[in-house]
Amino acid sequence: MAYTVQRDFIGYGANPPDPQWPGGAKVAVNFVMNYEEGSEPSFELGDGRTEFGLTESNAGSQVKSGRDLAAEGMFEYGSRVGVWRLMRLFQERGLPITVFGCALALERNPEAAAAIHAAGYDICSHGWRWVKHFELSEAEEREHIAKAHASLTKTFGEAPAGWYCRYGPSENTRRLVVEHGGFLYDSDYYGEELPIWVQVEGKQHLVVPYSLVNNDGKYAGWMGTSDQWFSFIRDAFDMLYDEGCKGRPKMMSVGLHMRLIGHPSRAMGLQRLLDHIMAKPDVWVTRRLDIARHWMAMHPAR
Repeated sequence: MAYTVQRDFIGYGANPPDPQWPGGAKVAVNFVMNYEEGSEPSFELGDGRTEFGLTESNAGSQVKSGRDLAAEGMFEYGSRVGVWRLMRLFQERGLPITVFGCALALERNPEAAAAIHAAGYDICSHGWRWVKHFELSEAEEREHIAKAHASLTKTFGEAPAGWYCRYGPSENTRRLVVEHGGFLYDSDYYGEELPIWVQVEGKQHLVVPYSLVNNDGKYAGWMGTSDQWFSFIRDAFDMLYDEGCKGRPKMMSVGLHMRLIGHPSRAMGLQRLLDHIMAKPDVWVTRRLDIARHWMAMHPAR
C-alpha cells in the first residue's frame, strides 16, 4: 500500500513509554545548530531574489533589483562569526550538539566543516539547499535528497544520520527519504516529545521529533532580549525536568541558528541556559544520533 501522511491525535496517550535514558536521566536534551548560510536563495545562485529569513532585514521588498545586501551580510555573519561562537560555548563545557546541515552551505566553508567533524558532532541533512521542500515537485525533491546525501557524505567522510526539511516537508518527503535509504531517522515532525515509529511502504522508520517552540527563531519574532529567551527555554527545561523526576522522562530539542543566537547579546542567553542545565543532576545532553540509537535499542519497532 502506497505511503500517505496520516494524522494521529492520540499518540502515546496518558501513559507514554519510559525512554529509559542512560544513567536514569530525567530528560534528554539535544541542541541543534542549523547550518544554512551559503545555501539560501540568492542572486549568486541564480534564484533572482535574496533570502532574508531569520535576519533583521526585509529590504528585499524595497530594493528595486530585489537584491538585499544587508540580508546577505547577515547570512555571512553566521558562517564567518556565529558558528565559531556557538561551537566555543559548547566545547568549553564539553557538551555535544547536532548539526542540521545544508550540504551546499557546508561545502562552501571547509574550515567550519572540518571543525564540526573534529568535534564529533553528528550531521542531520538539512537538504541540498535551504529551500522549501513542499514547493518542489516529486522529481525535484528526489534529486535534492540524493544530492544532499552525496555531498554531506563526501564532506564528512560518512553519511548523515538523519533528515530534516526547512520549515516543513512535502507529502512525499518521508517516502522519498526512506526510498533513498541511508538515513537512520527523520525529524520532520513537531507533534511529540518522544521518538515514534511509523510504517513507510512496508518498512519501519524512526521519527525523532523536533521543536520550533524551543528555538532561537523567537528572536526573529516577539522576543527581543537574551533574558527573555533564556527564561522561556529555561522554563521548558524545568517543566520537563520536573516531569522526569515524577516518572515521565521526555526529550527536549533546542534549535539554534548561527546568524541569530550567534550574536553576542543573544549568545548570552544560550550561555545562561547551558550553565543552568549543567547545574542539574541526571540530565542527558546528547546528540540526536545517540537518541535515535538508544530508542532503537530500548524500544525497537514492532
